[in-house]
Amino acid sequence: MAAFTTVDNPLLHFNTVLYTGNGTTQAITGAGFAPDMVCIKNRDAAWQFVNWDTMNGAGDNTELSWSATNPIGGPDAYSYGQLSAFGADGFTVAKGGSAGTPQFTNTSGTDYAAWCWKAGTTSGIDTTGATITPTEYTFNAAGGYSIIRYTGTGVNATLPHGLGVKPALIWIKRESAGATNWQMGNDAVGWTKYATSDTTAAFSTNSGAWNDTDPTSVLFTIGTNGECNTGSSTYIAYCFATLQGYMKAGIYEGNGNADGAYIYTGFKPSWVLLHATVDAGYSWPLYDNKRTGMNGPNPYGNNYFLEEASDAEDPTIAINLTSNGFKFLSSSGHVNGAREYCYFAMAEMPFVSSNGIPATAR
Repeated sequence: MAAFTTVDNPLLHFNTVLYTGNGTTQAITGAGFAPDMVCIKNRDAAWQFVNWDTMNGAGDNTELSWSATNPIGGPDAYSYGQLSAFGADGFTVAKGGSAGTPQFTNTSGTDYAAWCWKAGTTSGIDTTGATITPTEYTFNAAGGYSIIRYTGTGVNATLPHGLGVKPALIWIKRESAGATNWQMGNDAVGWTKYATSDTTAAFSTNSGAWNDTDPTSVLFTIGTNGECNTGSSTYIAYCFATLQGYMKAGIYEGNGNADGAYIYTGFKPSWVLLHATVDAGYSWPLYDNKRTGMNGPNPYGNNYFLEEASDAEDPTIAINLTSNGFKFLSSSGHVNGAREYCYFAMAEMPFVSSNGIPATAR
Protein backbone atom coordinates (compact mmCIF):
# COMPACT_ATOMS: atom_id res chain seq x y z
CA MET A 1 0.00 0.00 0.00
CA ALA A 2 1.35 3.43 -0.92
CA ALA A 3 2.07 5.55 2.13
CA PHE A 4 1.33 9.06 0.92
CA THR A 5 2.51 11.77 3.28
CA THR A 6 2.56 15.50 3.88
CA VAL A 7 6.23 15.27 4.92
CA ASP A 8 8.20 14.70 1.73
CA ASN A 9 11.51 15.79 3.26
CA PRO A 10 11.87 14.54 6.84
CA LEU A 11 15.39 16.02 6.97
CA LEU A 12 13.79 19.43 7.46
CA HIS A 13 12.59 18.27 10.87
CA PHE A 14 14.93 15.54 12.16
CA ASN A 15 18.47 14.51 11.33
CA THR A 16 21.36 12.49 12.73
CA VAL A 17 24.76 14.20 12.63
CA LEU A 18 28.04 12.34 13.17
CA TYR A 19 31.25 14.08 14.18
CA THR A 20 34.66 13.51 15.75
CA GLY A 21 35.76 15.49 18.79
CA ASN A 22 38.68 17.92 18.59
CA GLY A 23 39.36 18.38 22.32
CA THR A 24 38.61 22.12 22.45
CA THR A 25 35.54 23.81 20.95
CA GLN A 26 33.98 23.19 17.55
CA ALA A 27 30.87 24.10 15.59
CA ILE A 28 29.00 21.05 14.30
CA THR A 29 26.97 21.69 11.14
CA GLY A 30 24.90 19.61 8.77
CA ALA A 31 21.65 19.32 10.72
CA GLY A 32 19.86 21.16 7.91
CA PHE A 33 17.91 23.40 10.32
CA ALA A 34 18.23 25.19 13.65
CA PRO A 35 17.63 22.39 16.17
CA ASP A 36 15.53 22.79 19.30
CA MET A 37 16.63 19.50 20.86
CA VAL A 38 19.96 17.73 20.50
CA CYS A 39 20.93 14.48 22.18
CA ILE A 40 24.63 13.54 21.99
CA LYS A 41 26.15 10.11 22.63
CA ASN A 42 29.80 9.10 22.79
CA ARG A 43 30.02 6.19 20.33
CA ASP A 44 33.34 4.81 21.53
CA ALA A 45 32.91 4.55 25.30
CA ALA A 46 30.40 4.11 28.11
CA TRP A 47 29.14 7.65 28.64
CA GLN A 48 25.56 8.80 29.04
CA PHE A 49 23.13 10.08 26.41
CA VAL A 50 23.11 13.82 27.17
CA ASN A 51 20.27 16.01 25.96
CA TRP A 52 19.94 19.78 25.52
CA ASP A 53 16.88 21.70 24.36
CA THR A 54 16.11 25.35 23.69
CA MET A 55 13.67 25.51 26.61
CA ASN A 56 16.61 25.03 28.97
CA GLY A 57 19.26 26.56 26.75
CA ALA A 58 22.82 25.54 25.99
CA GLY A 59 25.74 25.32 28.40
CA ASP A 60 26.42 23.87 31.82
CA ASN A 61 23.60 22.85 34.19
CA THR A 62 21.04 22.86 31.35
CA GLU A 63 21.31 19.21 30.29
CA LEU A 64 19.34 16.05 30.98
CA SER A 65 20.57 12.48 30.66
CA TRP A 66 18.35 10.00 28.80
CA SER A 67 20.01 7.13 30.63
CA ALA A 68 19.85 8.43 34.21
CA THR A 69 17.39 9.78 36.78
CA ASN A 70 19.29 13.03 37.37
CA PRO A 71 17.40 16.33 37.49
CA ILE A 72 18.45 19.04 35.08
CA GLY A 73 22.18 19.68 35.18
CA GLY A 74 22.81 16.34 36.86
CA PRO A 75 25.25 14.85 34.34
CA ASP A 76 27.74 17.68 35.12
CA ALA A 77 28.41 18.89 31.60
CA TYR A 78 30.91 21.50 32.80
CA SER A 79 33.29 18.79 33.91
CA TYR A 80 32.70 16.39 31.06
CA GLY A 81 31.78 18.44 28.00
CA GLN A 82 28.76 20.40 26.88
CA LEU A 83 26.67 21.69 24.01
CA SER A 84 27.67 25.32 24.42
CA ALA A 85 25.44 26.96 21.76
CA PHE A 86 22.60 26.20 19.36
CA GLY A 87 23.21 27.27 15.76
CA ALA A 88 21.36 27.87 12.47
CA ASP A 89 22.57 24.55 11.02
CA GLY A 90 23.63 22.62 14.11
CA PHE A 91 25.32 23.41 17.41
CA THR A 92 28.66 24.07 19.11
CA VAL A 93 30.32 21.63 21.50
CA ALA A 94 33.03 22.27 24.07
CA LYS A 95 35.22 20.03 26.16
CA GLY A 96 34.57 20.26 29.90
CA GLY A 97 36.94 21.36 32.61
CA SER A 98 37.85 17.89 33.85
CA ALA A 99 41.04 16.22 32.68
CA GLY A 100 39.17 12.92 32.53
CA THR A 101 38.57 11.38 29.12
CA PRO A 102 36.55 10.44 27.17
CA GLN A 103 33.83 13.04 27.64
CA PHE A 104 30.19 13.65 26.76
CA THR A 105 30.65 15.85 23.70
CA ASN A 106 34.15 16.67 22.43
CA THR A 107 37.11 14.49 23.37
CA SER A 108 39.78 14.65 20.68
CA GLY A 109 39.61 11.69 18.30
CA THR A 110 36.40 10.30 19.82
CA ASP A 111 33.36 9.69 17.61
CA TYR A 112 29.93 11.04 18.53
CA ALA A 113 26.35 10.78 17.28
CA ALA A 114 23.93 13.68 17.68
CA TRP A 115 20.20 13.41 17.05
CA CYS A 116 18.60 16.76 16.20
CA TRP A 117 14.92 17.77 16.22
CA LYS A 118 13.32 21.02 15.06
CA ALA A 119 10.40 22.71 16.83
CA GLY A 120 10.49 26.51 16.63
CA THR A 121 6.96 27.92 17.11
CA THR A 122 6.78 29.63 20.51
CA SER A 123 3.35 31.27 20.43
CA GLY A 124 -0.22 30.43 19.47
CA ILE A 125 -0.52 26.93 20.94
CA ASP A 126 -4.13 25.73 21.28
CA THR A 127 -4.91 25.43 25.00
CA THR A 128 -8.62 24.63 24.65
CA GLY A 129 -9.62 22.42 27.59
CA ALA A 130 -6.21 22.49 29.27
CA THR A 131 -6.08 22.57 33.06
CA ILE A 132 -2.34 23.34 33.10
CA THR A 133 -0.96 26.14 30.96
CA PRO A 134 2.67 25.51 29.92
CA THR A 135 5.24 27.90 31.33
CA GLU A 136 7.11 27.65 28.02
CA TYR A 137 6.75 25.67 24.82
CA THR A 138 8.00 25.26 21.27
CA PHE A 139 6.31 23.13 18.64
CA ASN A 140 6.48 22.09 15.00
CA ALA A 141 3.10 20.74 13.91
CA ALA A 142 4.30 20.04 10.35
CA GLY A 143 7.20 18.00 11.70
CA GLY A 144 5.19 16.35 14.47
CA TYR A 145 7.36 17.41 17.42
CA SER A 146 6.95 19.66 20.47
CA ILE A 147 8.62 20.54 23.77
CA ILE A 148 6.30 21.51 26.63
CA ARG A 149 7.51 22.78 30.00
CA TYR A 150 5.05 22.90 32.86
CA THR A 151 4.68 22.96 36.63
CA GLY A 152 2.95 20.00 38.25
CA THR A 153 -0.21 20.34 40.34
CA GLY A 154 -0.38 16.94 42.03
CA VAL A 155 -3.88 16.28 40.64
CA ASN A 156 -5.03 14.80 37.33
CA ALA A 157 -4.51 17.39 34.61
CA THR A 158 -4.54 18.12 30.88
CA LEU A 159 -1.94 20.02 28.86
CA PRO A 160 -1.65 21.17 25.24
CA HIS A 161 0.92 19.53 22.97
CA GLY A 162 0.74 21.70 19.83
CA LEU A 163 0.87 18.84 17.32
CA GLY A 164 -2.62 19.16 15.87
CA VAL A 165 -2.95 15.36 15.79
CA LYS A 166 -2.90 12.66 18.46
CA PRO A 167 0.64 12.04 19.78
CA ALA A 168 2.31 8.69 19.13
CA LEU A 169 4.91 9.06 21.86
CA ILE A 170 5.23 11.26 24.95
CA TRP A 171 8.39 11.41 27.01
CA ILE A 172 8.36 13.26 30.35
CA LYS A 173 11.15 14.08 32.80
CA ARG A 174 11.00 15.97 36.08
CA GLU A 175 13.64 18.70 35.89
CA SER A 176 13.56 20.03 39.43
CA ALA A 177 15.53 18.52 42.30
CA GLY A 178 15.18 14.83 42.99
CA ALA A 179 15.97 11.63 41.10
CA THR A 180 13.03 10.44 38.99
CA ASN A 181 12.68 8.14 35.99
CA TRP A 182 11.80 9.17 32.47
CA GLN A 183 8.11 8.36 31.91
CA MET A 184 7.21 7.24 28.39
CA GLY A 185 3.86 6.50 26.78
CA ASN A 186 3.46 4.82 23.39
CA ASP A 187 0.14 5.04 21.57
CA ALA A 188 0.44 1.50 20.20
CA VAL A 189 0.76 0.12 23.75
CA GLY A 190 -2.07 2.28 25.03
CA TRP A 191 -2.48 5.01 27.60
CA THR A 192 -3.32 2.79 30.56
CA LYS A 193 0.37 1.85 30.61
CA TYR A 194 3.72 3.56 30.79
CA ALA A 195 7.39 2.61 30.80
CA THR A 196 10.44 4.09 32.48
CA SER A 197 12.78 4.48 29.55
CA ASP A 198 15.93 4.72 31.68
CA THR A 199 15.35 1.20 33.08
CA THR A 200 14.82 -2.30 31.68
CA ALA A 201 11.39 -2.65 33.29
CA ALA A 202 8.47 -3.73 31.12
CA PHE A 203 5.45 -1.48 30.60
CA SER A 204 3.32 -1.10 33.74
CA THR A 205 -0.42 -0.61 34.11
CA ASN A 206 -0.86 2.47 36.28
CA SER A 207 -3.45 5.23 36.07
CA GLY A 208 -1.01 7.61 37.75
CA ALA A 209 0.80 8.05 34.44
CA TRP A 210 -1.80 9.17 31.87
CA ASN A 211 -4.96 8.88 34.01
CA ASP A 212 -6.03 6.06 31.63
CA THR A 213 -6.89 8.70 29.04
CA ASP A 214 -5.86 8.81 25.39
CA PRO A 215 -4.39 12.09 24.12
CA THR A 216 -6.48 14.09 21.69
CA SER A 217 -5.42 16.26 18.78
CA VAL A 218 -5.06 19.15 21.27
CA LEU A 219 -4.33 17.74 24.73
CA PHE A 220 -2.54 15.02 26.65
CA THR A 221 -3.53 13.92 30.14
CA ILE A 222 -1.28 13.25 33.12
CA GLY A 223 -2.05 11.50 36.39
CA THR A 224 -0.31 11.95 39.71
CA ASN A 225 2.88 9.88 39.37
CA GLY A 226 5.93 11.70 40.67
CA GLU A 227 7.52 11.22 37.27
CA CYS A 228 4.93 13.49 35.65
CA ASN A 229 2.93 15.55 38.15
CA THR A 230 4.16 16.32 41.65
CA GLY A 231 2.81 19.64 42.91
CA SER A 232 5.13 22.64 42.28
CA SER A 233 7.77 20.50 40.50
CA THR A 234 8.99 21.50 37.03
CA TYR A 235 8.69 19.05 34.12
CA ILE A 236 9.61 18.84 30.45
CA ALA A 237 7.54 16.82 27.96
CA TYR A 238 8.77 15.80 24.52
CA CYS A 239 5.81 14.93 22.26
CA PHE A 240 5.93 13.14 18.89
CA ALA A 241 3.02 12.78 16.47
CA THR A 242 1.77 9.96 14.30
CA LEU A 243 2.20 11.25 10.73
CA GLN A 244 1.61 8.85 7.84
CA GLY A 245 4.78 8.12 5.92
CA TYR A 246 6.95 9.95 8.46
CA MET A 247 6.56 8.90 12.12
CA LYS A 248 4.89 5.84 13.59
CA ALA A 249 4.42 4.00 16.87
CA GLY A 250 3.67 0.32 16.55
CA ILE A 251 3.64 -3.20 17.99
CA TYR A 252 5.22 -6.37 16.63
CA GLU A 253 5.71 -9.95 17.74
CA GLY A 254 9.25 -11.32 17.82
CA ASN A 255 9.82 -14.80 16.41
CA GLY A 256 12.89 -15.85 18.42
CA ASN A 257 14.74 -16.68 15.20
CA ALA A 258 17.91 -15.29 13.63
CA ASP A 259 15.83 -14.81 10.48
CA GLY A 260 13.88 -12.25 12.42
CA ALA A 261 10.61 -10.42 12.21
CA TYR A 262 9.97 -7.84 9.48
CA ILE A 263 8.10 -4.71 10.51
CA TYR A 264 6.36 -2.56 7.88
CA THR A 265 6.38 1.17 8.66
CA GLY A 266 5.41 2.71 5.32
CA PHE A 267 8.68 4.64 5.09
CA LYS A 268 12.45 4.25 4.96
CA PRO A 269 13.47 4.54 8.65
CA SER A 270 16.12 6.93 9.88
CA TRP A 271 15.67 6.30 13.63
CA VAL A 272 14.13 3.36 15.48
CA LEU A 273 13.65 2.90 19.25
CA LEU A 274 12.39 -0.47 20.58
CA HIS A 275 11.34 -2.07 23.86
CA ALA A 276 9.68 -5.24 25.07
CA THR A 277 6.18 -4.48 26.30
CA VAL A 278 6.16 -7.53 28.58
CA ASP A 279 8.90 -9.32 30.52
CA ALA A 280 11.34 -7.17 32.47
CA GLY A 281 15.07 -7.14 31.87
CA TYR A 282 15.14 -6.08 28.22
CA SER A 283 16.79 -2.92 26.97
CA TRP A 284 15.78 -0.05 24.67
CA PRO A 285 17.84 -0.63 21.49
CA LEU A 286 18.21 2.49 19.36
CA TYR A 287 19.23 2.43 15.68
CA ASP A 288 19.76 5.15 13.09
CA ASN A 289 20.67 5.36 9.42
CA LYS A 290 23.99 7.18 9.77
CA ARG A 291 26.28 5.20 12.05
CA THR A 292 28.79 2.50 11.13
CA GLY A 293 27.37 -0.68 9.72
CA MET A 294 25.69 -1.60 6.46
CA ASN A 295 22.61 -3.72 6.03
CA GLY A 296 23.67 -7.34 5.98
CA PRO A 297 24.09 -10.41 8.14
CA ASN A 298 25.20 -10.14 11.75
CA PRO A 299 27.62 -8.64 12.75
CA TYR A 300 27.32 -6.22 9.82
CA GLY A 301 23.91 -4.79 10.63
CA ASN A 302 23.37 -1.20 11.68
CA ASN A 303 25.03 -0.54 15.03
CA TYR A 304 22.79 -0.02 18.05
CA PHE A 305 22.89 1.77 21.39
CA LEU A 306 21.03 0.75 24.52
CA GLU A 307 19.11 3.91 25.36
CA GLU A 308 18.74 3.17 29.08
CA ALA A 309 22.46 2.43 29.44
CA SER A 310 25.68 4.33 28.81
CA ASP A 311 27.36 1.61 26.71
CA ALA A 312 29.31 2.31 23.54
CA GLU A 313 27.63 1.36 20.26
CA ASP A 314 27.53 -2.32 19.34
CA PRO A 315 26.96 -4.20 16.04
CA THR A 316 25.99 -7.57 17.48
CA ILE A 317 22.17 -7.27 17.35
CA ALA A 318 21.68 -6.72 13.66
CA ILE A 319 18.86 -4.90 11.90
CA ASN A 320 18.24 -4.04 8.26
CA LEU A 321 16.62 -0.67 7.56
CA THR A 322 14.70 -1.04 4.28
CA SER A 323 12.71 1.21 1.96
CA ASN A 324 9.48 0.53 3.84
CA GLY A 325 10.37 -0.84 7.27
CA PHE A 326 12.98 -2.83 9.18
CA LYS A 327 13.95 -6.45 9.69
CA PHE A 328 15.94 -8.15 12.43
CA LEU A 329 18.83 -10.53 11.84
CA SER A 330 19.01 -11.69 15.44
CA SER A 331 17.08 -13.77 17.95
CA SER A 332 18.20 -11.48 20.80
CA GLY A 333 15.60 -11.03 23.50
CA HIS A 334 16.15 -7.28 23.31
CA VAL A 335 14.62 -7.08 19.82
CA ASN A 336 13.27 -10.42 18.58
CA GLY A 337 12.52 -12.93 21.31
CA ALA A 338 9.21 -14.76 21.41
CA ARG A 339 7.35 -11.80 22.94
CA GLU A 340 5.68 -8.52 22.11
CA TYR A 341 7.63 -5.33 21.45
CA CYS A 342 6.73 -1.73 20.76
CA TYR A 343 8.64 0.66 18.54
CA PHE A 344 8.75 4.28 17.53
CA ALA A 345 10.27 5.06 14.14
CA MET A 346 10.98 8.19 12.11
CA ALA A 347 11.57 8.38 8.37
CA GLU A 348 14.56 9.20 6.21
CA MET A 349 12.04 9.44 3.40
CA PRO A 350 8.49 8.18 2.82
CA PHE A 351 7.97 4.89 0.97
CA VAL A 352 5.91 6.91 -1.52
CA SER A 353 5.99 10.71 -1.41
CA SER A 354 2.95 12.95 -1.85
CA ASN A 355 3.81 13.30 -5.54
CA GLY A 356 4.20 9.55 -6.05
CA ILE A 357 8.01 9.26 -5.92
CA PRO A 358 9.01 5.94 -4.29
CA ALA A 359 11.83 5.41 -1.80
CA THR A 360 14.83 3.45 -2.99
CA ALA A 361 15.94 0.26 -1.25
CA ARG A 362 19.23 0.17 0.65
